[in-house]
Amino acid sequence: MFTEKTLRQMRDGMDKWLAEVRKALNSSSARKFSTVSDLDIKPIYTPEDIKDLDFASIGYPGFYPFTRGVQATGYRGRPWTIRLFSGFGTASDTNQRWHQLLREGETGLSTAFDFPTLMGYDSDSPRARAEVGKCGVAIDTLADMEVLTEGIPLDKVSTSMTINPPASVLWAMYLAAAEKQGVGWDKVTGTIQNDMLKEFVAQKTFMCPPGPSIRLVSDTIEFGTKHVPRWNTISISGYHIREAGSTAVQELAFTLADGIAYVQDVINRKKMDVDDFAPRLSFFFNSHIDFFEEIAKFRAARRMWAKIMKERFKAKNPRSLWLRFHTQTAGCSLTAQQPFNNVIRTTTEALAAVLGGTQSLHTNSLDEVLALPSDFAVNIALRTQQVIAEETGVINTIDPLAGSYFVETLTNELEEKAWEYIEKIDKMGGMLAAIERGFPQLEIANAAYKFQQQIDSGEKIMTGVNKYQGGEETPMELLKIDEKVEAEQVKRLREIKRTRDNRKVAQKLDGLRSACKSDRNVMPYVIEAVREYATKQEICDVYREVFGEYRDPGFF
Repeated sequence: MFTEKTLRQMRDGMDKWLAEVRKALNSSSARKFSTVSDLDIKPIYTPEDIKDLDFASIGYPGFYPFTRGVQATGYRGRPWTIRLFSGFGTASDTNQRWHQLLREGETGLSTAFDFPTLMGYDSDSPRARAEVGKCGVAIDTLADMEVLTEGIPLDKVSTSMTINPPASVLWAMYLAAAEKQGVGWDKVTGTIQNDMLKEFVAQKTFMCPPGPSIRLVSDTIEFGTKHVPRWNTISISGYHIREAGSTAVQELAFTLADGIAYVQDVINRKKMDVDDFAPRLSFFFNSHIDFFEEIAKFRAARRMWAKIMKERFKAKNPRSLWLRFHTQTAGCSLTAQQPFNNVIRTTTEALAAVLGGTQSLHTNSLDEVLALPSDFAVNIALRTQQVIAEETGVINTIDPLAGSYFVETLTNELEEKAWEYIEKIDKMGGMLAAIERGFPQLEIANAAYKFQQQIDSGEKIMTGVNKYQGGEETPMELLKIDEKVEAEQVKRLREIKRTRDNRKVAQKLDGLRSACKSDRNVMPYVIEAVREYATKQEICDVYREVFGEYRDPGFF
């Protein structure tokens, strides 16, 4: 990339510069400079750091290896989708928030569900007591989904649903709600997270054991490929891996390793050609506070996935090589202390996601560390994205940091270290085997422990937490879920159970049970059941009955 003469001149210049630096710095200037993930950072980067860089490894946007983005036109052709995480109380409450956000300029919907829904329990379950509607919206039956989507044109607005063990059920309800609107499945767009492997690694909302859980994921991928062609039937998620305490390298490696496992399972189990389903795979990453590390991570992720799909799975369709991803700013970087500082953190993280080429972005609200976001906080989070998109000029050119000595070096370093992890996982027999051994869980736990030690010692700074703690706290109005929500939701659910045709519900659940015991795709049976207003728990209880329940083995 550079001539030997240029490199020699650069080395001579570097020697002179270092001599000046040593004179200027005294022995007390011993601070370690590293990323949030603890990668050492040199004081300056030069052509020497990228002397072996081949332009082909950077390339052009929209062309292999997609380092600079999967869309040839970048944000000039299509801006990222603006999504704010929405979900609280009843379906009616969340529907109102959805309409508010769409009026204010949000371009895609995102749904958070309460804990009972996340775990596959109905609002009237003893296990749901005091949790209904508290951390997201309560959805028990198709009737709730109908209310949630009321007035939302499901053929024009995409919806992302953060749901995992009961993903097949909530998706079935959404498709049935679209039917009731007269919207064909070929026009419905959106994403279900539906990533169970990361649940066993990080988030820990699980229901059935890993094997059957992956089978359900493959069923949804197959069904979506055949019947819902514009839907992303999985969002392979590094976000929760990072939130659990991983480094950027671990997030990158474990997420892609999960992706490899899903692709291989669909090929093996469903006998599908990779190019038939791979274009609808999507990813979900965390944008943490270390600006350049995150940008480099996103660039490395695209390049690595393109190589995986081309070389490991022999994909031919260029779209099969695309790593399309949603990004959320880092919840774990938010602080309860001095919460208005979170606006600055979120802005920095959002800018990194944009410069890293995300297709979809959720900016956290400043109060999310304390409660579900208020209208005030949500509006600031929304305006943050709009200011970046409309005022800063960062979207004018594609991948503007390409060629930076520092960014390209960091991209290469993250990729190299992530490949090392993937090779280890391959030697263990793949990600499922690695999870059963507790490998990613322990790696993440060790990384989280190390980072906490650095915070406790002051080596890493969190403003308002371990430095600059002074000043009075600004009082904030927090969103509180009325206790009446649970009683109202339970009453509504019991009325549905009373008025539906329970004989038909039982028949449909029996059909689902039979499908689970065979190798038939469960999705048609789940859809039939939800059409008869079978509840989420009734369907999930069939899963639990046939597949068993998972208990965390506890590696710590």
